[in-house]
Amino acid sequence: MDAEFSQTEGTCGRVKVLFFARAREIAGVSETSLGIDGAESSKTIKDCIDLLTKQFPGLEEIMSCIVVALNQEYADQSSLVKSGDELALIPPISGG
Repeated sequence: MDAEFSQTEGTCGRVKVLFFARAREIAGVSETSLGIDGAESSKTIKDCIDLLTKQFPGLEEIMSCIVVALNQEYADQSSLVKSGDELALIPPISGG
């Protein structure tokens, strides 16, 4: 795990991650949190996704079609994520 971006307690800050629909099924949890360590106080959504796919490898299968919301607003992967932010992984929803 990257030393600057970990999931251990006692880190400089935390980012809440919410999983919806198929992402929740794959992860097996509805939410988790990521710790932000080190001199940098922010990371990109891409950094978060990279870490999440390491922790939950099954997410790889849906990442190409997933939409990410940052603090309840759709965002692209280059957007910065800071301590206290909330990310939501929203896969496409189908139904009839």
